[in-house]
Amino acid sequence: MVPRGRRRPGLVGTMARTAVIAGTATATSRAVSGAMSAKQQQAAAEQQAALEQQQQMADLQAQQEALAQQQAYLAQQQAMQPPPTPAAPAAPAASGMDDEMVQLQKLAQLKEMNLITDQEYAAKKAQILGI
Repeated sequence: MVPRGRRRPGLVGTMARTAVIAGTATATSRAVSGAMSAKQQQAAAEQQAALEQQQQMADLQAQQEALAQQQAYLAQQQAMQPPPTPAAPAAPAASGMDDEMVQLQKLAQLKEMNLITDQEYAAKKAQILGI
């Protein structure tokens, strides 16, 4: 016999209590899982950013090495080129005006290609013209 003051809950009451407990447990589980998931996502994002930064550094180093190799190659090529030969002496005035024009045109082309300076151009022009 059950004492009068203490009655057992009925079937509906027990089901209601069980539903409340199960709902609370589910909500708590999802909240904990969501919090862990957010932390995991943040950690993954930080790790991805670190990997991208490392990749960028590796790319920059590779570019620097390639540039250094190119510069070394160019320096080697310049060292291997023979020195420019001195220009032929000016033709005598008897060779005519056509020769002077050809020489002046060639001289102007050298200046345009920045192979000679303005002073060198002026000096050679004066030499050709006999000034």
